[in-house]
Amino acid sequence: MPHEPLNERLSREHRALEATSAIRLGQSDPQVGQIALVSGFGADSAVLLHLAAQVVPDMPVLFLDTGKHFNETLQYQRELASELGLQDLRTIKPDANAIAETDPYGALYSHAPDACCDLRKTQPLTLALKGFDGWITGRKRHQSVSRAKMNVFEIDGQSQQLKINPLAHWSAQDVAQYMRDHALLPHPLVARGFLSIGCSPCTSATLSGEDPRTGRWRGTAKDECGIHISRALKQDAISEKAV
Repeated sequence: MPHEPLNERLSREHRALEATSAIRLGQSDPQVGQIALVSGFGADSAVLLHLAAQVVPDMPVLFLDTGKHFNETLQYQRELASELGLQDLRTIKPDANAIAETDPYGALYSHAPDACCDLRKTQPLTLALKGFDGWITGRKRHQSVSRAKMNVFEIDGQSQQLKINPLAHWSAQDVAQYMRDHALLPHPLVARGFLSIGCSPCTSATLSGEDPRTGRWRGTAKDECGIHISRALKQDAISEKAV
């Protein structure tokens, strides 16, 4: 019988899995291996981080500091990490030499946003995740059309690592209720209409009725930074923008 892919086995065995159980799988299922949680400390990151802190308090948490974050995000990251008592928070940064060579003036985002995301996000995160067998994200189906059919368990298109999305089925109302129930610290920009928060030059407030991620790269066809896109598709996008 053909070997069953790990993500398909997990989906079959854990169809009704709660978010906390999905997070704990790195400890309970030996085939899953060592897992890290990747967080941008954005609009609703507190929910996933709080869940993880409750069930696997020593789980490595990777924060990608792109050098383009809002000051509010950097302050929020420090305050939330302290409030939740994150035991193994690791800040990941892009390679300084690569930045100096490719984006010396810090303006790459203005004319080649895919290349900027690759330089400041995908490359450093790919390197950081090499020491793990899989990773946890906070992505949710309701956030955008491109995420509407996302599964809890996936195989990453770039690294072929297991990718777990414990909150895939959570609605915006679920997230808001959890934030209230646990009195979690909100990101300060949410009150100003920022429902999805990335790097400051490429993030705007979301208007009433829009998908939460509409404020990211507004006015372009881009709706993902590249971390969650297969390497082939991402390189095609970078090449097209460079022409």
